Amino acid sequence: MLHDRRTASPRGLRPTALHTALFYALCSTAALPLAHAQDAAEPPPAQATTLDQVQVTGIRGTIQTSIDKKREETVIADVLAAEDIGDLPALSIGEAIETITGASTHREKGGASEISIRGLGPFLGSSTFNGREATNGSGDRSVNFNQFPSELINAVAIYKTQRADFVEGGVAGTVNMETVKPLEYGKRTIQLDGRGTWQDYDNRLKDKDGVGWRGTASYIDQFDMGGAGKLGVSVGVQALEGSNPEEMFSSSSTWAACDGREVVGATRNCTTVDGNQVANGVPYYLVPSSRIYRQFIEHDKRDSQFAALQWRPNDALEVNLDYQHSKRDYTEDRSDLSLSSMMRNLNNRVVSDDGALLHHTGSTTIDSTGNFLERKEEYTGGGLNVIFRPTPAWTLSTDLSYSNTQRDQIERSTRLRAGRTDVNGRPVGGIKNTRYVDYTYDYSGDVPSIYLDPAFDVNNPDNYTDSALVRRRQQNRQHTIRAQRFDAAFTPESGFFTAIKGGLRHSEATYTDFTDTRDITTTNVAAIRAANRACRQEFPQKDFLANASGNTIDQWASFDSRCLFKAFTGVDDTGLSADLRDPANNDVTEKTNAIYLMGDYSSEWFGLPVTGNIGLRWVRTDVSSVGLRSGMDVTNNPDGTVTLRPTGEFTRQVLKSSNDQWLPSFNAAFELRPDLLLRVGAYRAMSRPDLAAEGYGRSFNLDEADTEFGSVADALGSITATGNPRAKPLMSWNADVSLEWYANADTMLSTAIYYKQFNGGSVPVVVGETFDIDGQSVTVPVEQLATSDQKSDLIGFELTGSHTFSYLPGIFSGLGVKASYNYAHSNFKTEDLRLGESTDPATGVFTPGIVEPANIFGLSEHVASAQVYWGLGKLDLQAIYKYRSDYYQQFVGDPSQNRYVRDNGSLDFRATYKVNKHLSLSLSASNLTDEPRVSDMPILGSFREYTTYGRRYYLGVRYRF
Repeated sequence: MLHDRRTASPRGLRPTALHTALFYALCSTAALPLAHAQDAAEPPPAQATTLDQVQVTGIRGTIQTSIDKKREETVIADVLAAEDIGDLPALSIGEAIETITGASTHREKGGASEISIRGLGPFLGSSTFNGREATNGSGDRSVNFNQFPSELINAVAIYKTQRADFVEGGVAGTVNMETVKPLEYGKRTIQLDGRGTWQDYDNRLKDKDGVGWRGTASYIDQFDMGGAGKLGVSVGVQALEGSNPEEMFSSSSTWAACDGREVVGATRNCTTVDGNQVANGVPYYLVPSSRIYRQFIEHDKRDSQFAALQWRPNDALEVNLDYQHSKRDYTEDRSDLSLSSMMRNLNNRVVSDDGALLHHTGSTTIDSTGNFLERKEEYTGGGLNVIFRPTPAWTLSTDLSYSNTQRDQIERSTRLRAGRTDVNGRPVGGIKNTRYVDYTYDYSGDVPSIYLDPAFDVNNPDNYTDSALVRRRQQNRQHTIRAQRFDAAFTPESGFFTAIKGGLRHSEATYTDFTDTRDITTTNVAAIRAANRACRQEFPQKDFLANASGNTIDQWASFDSRCLFKAFTGVDDTGLSADLRDPANNDVTEKTNAIYLMGDYSSEWFGLPVTGNIGLRWVRTDVSSVGLRSGMDVTNNPDGTVTLRPTGEFTRQVLKSSNDQWLPSFNAAFELRPDLLLRVGAYRAMSRPDLAAEGYGRSFNLDEADTEFGSVADALGSITATGNPRAKPLMSWNADVSLEWYANADTMLSTAIYYKQFNGGSVPVVVGETFDIDGQSVTVPVEQLATSDQKSDLIGFELTGSHTFSYLPGIFSGLGVKASYNYAHSNFKTEDLRLGESTDPATGVFTPGIVEPANIFGLSEHVASAQVYWGLGKLDLQAIYKYRSDYYQQFVGDPSQNRYVRDNGSLDFRATYKVNKHLSLSLSASNLTDEPRVSDMPILGSFREYTTYGRRYYLGVRYRF
């Protein structure tokens, strides 16, 4: 049974103390004299004769274990479990979760990242590690599964219905990852894993990164301490280094709807239209502000340490102590060709019925840009769990936990724009109207075909001599969770309830971020020409986007971004600004208090044996969000107008909000036959807004500095909001029915139907907020996302089947299959922030939308996976295919416009050969179909981005002592 222990270390315990003292205390246990183990003499072999048993191992053994775990669960769940560490049949935890029914992932950097359950996005689910919440560096509530080594995790479960003792947050479900408990593991193991990695696209780089590697070492042991009881210890470390080459054709994240009636002049952008005009019949087309060709060179380095100690001094007491730490260094060297004025001179247009721009001509500026990014991310987590059984009827437990992620990221960006004259002062061919190049756009292949005026040579570095820009941008994010929990369970001697449980939980999550941006621009012709000559570089790769049909640009003039940065600033790094205060910064504290009461029962209903649980959970959430406000001096002019100037000072404002929720839950499992279970579940669940979306930063966007305005309110033409602390959680009522047939140890077939009614949705609103400007109280409209009162529904079903053909003759007896399919349909609406419908809550004025709303973040109507495995004695073969249909993918921490990821599928392969009981070899490959990720915006069919990263191969060696 899962014991939810998402709690944190005491307030006085700093991350550094946990990082050092706890880890070394746990590791030192491994140095206990081996005499302790030897003193615990093995019991003499039993004299009675027993029948031989066949131990099933490999992929078949893992699937058998997973079937057993699923059957034992007290809720509707799916489980992937292995008897031994490192035996999960996948390359990473994210890819392992993808093989579980109803689970799918969003792929970043070629690997599985965010998890969606039953097609629902990560914000509607929750993820835990050893039953506790874990932090991340993204500002949302998802878990970065890449930070947990898959070799040290032996079970992953997805709970699709809720229990009162589960931590709230699982509208879609809860993913829980478990590391091994050393005493339950019951044997000494020292295991070494080594894996070489090779990226298919590395061959395209002119400066190849070569073969990457990943190494893992783990030690598990148990000691009989005599009168001090039994002690179990596990320690694991992992290090990896490798690359993630990618190629991309992208577009900006800001899209406009332009008037389809006009002929756009060569010297201006298209005229935008609003929802009222479109509702009155004005034709429109959708266009981004820029298009970008992007070439990446990336490098990834990560070190992780895990440790756990389990001490059982007697039958009444158990102490569990665990610790996790990972540190990641990531660098990205990017070369971009940016067509940065894609709303200009748009004519000869071919537009689909829903506004997607398929063909046009236009004029654009052309930039060669570079970006060098360095990211350092560190995760530290751990906790103390104590279980006390004072009598056979009572179990008391307490849990303290801590989780912290800190991400620090520095970007140094540079830009050189094509100009009228080259580095030698000669006119540049193809440049018109000061700095614009004509082009033709046609979208009929994998990526759009863009044909630049042939008079302009995109590969000639001499042509980029205008509008130089150097930018240093540093972001810092810190996410911390401290939690405490107390649980009590009473086991009656008889009666309807087999156990009565209750508990308290308190947690405090904090999230802070800041962004420091420093821009340096120059029009000094001599300086630009000198930097251009000094910092040229050969285009870093060959065959750019060679797999994408329609591509017309496979290289361009490229410059070393670090060289340009130093050429214009005189230093390698200008450092942080002296004052980091900024109204866009976030500082959010979220406190949660919860109480629950739950009863486990066993009885007979309708003549059938039934087991289950019924409970109620009360949750209170308090949010406190701090925002800075820029001081303004107001000058009253003689003509009655006013002028606003920033003073450079800031005031601190705090907005608090709270909500209370009751979360009832009911689960029942009817035993129709010994091999046939009918499960039902009903519960209420909640999903809170992302922490980054609860910011209270407000930035004043003055129309123009020193411009005269009729009033202070007029001067503040608009305000940018970093978030909305008042946003309420999304609530849902849920019902599930599952029928599960366990024919034998190798065969399982299950089907489930589920229904969810949501109360709430994310909609853009305009809220009047009051600001104190130089002593004047001014109410200004602020656009932000809020949770609406709308109701929407979701209905779905899923199928899971697993079978081994053990009855087939010879080598075919090791053949087996596992397949799953999930279908979900919802009428949920997520309006586009710029082009969707909106209502001003202050005035009630309604503006119709131009584009259709998206569905729930992450909802794919169809999610499927299928795997075929074949055990051939010492050789195990496995092929896995995963598919999900298109879905809406929200920008993390950015209430931007609607982005859709098209349907995609990928094929992975794995082969493992056991040389003997100690040594095994493995060969794995991911994305054998070389599937790209393609996205549209702000509607399906309106191309935004094409990302491809190729195939990846892994050769591994494992030795187990």
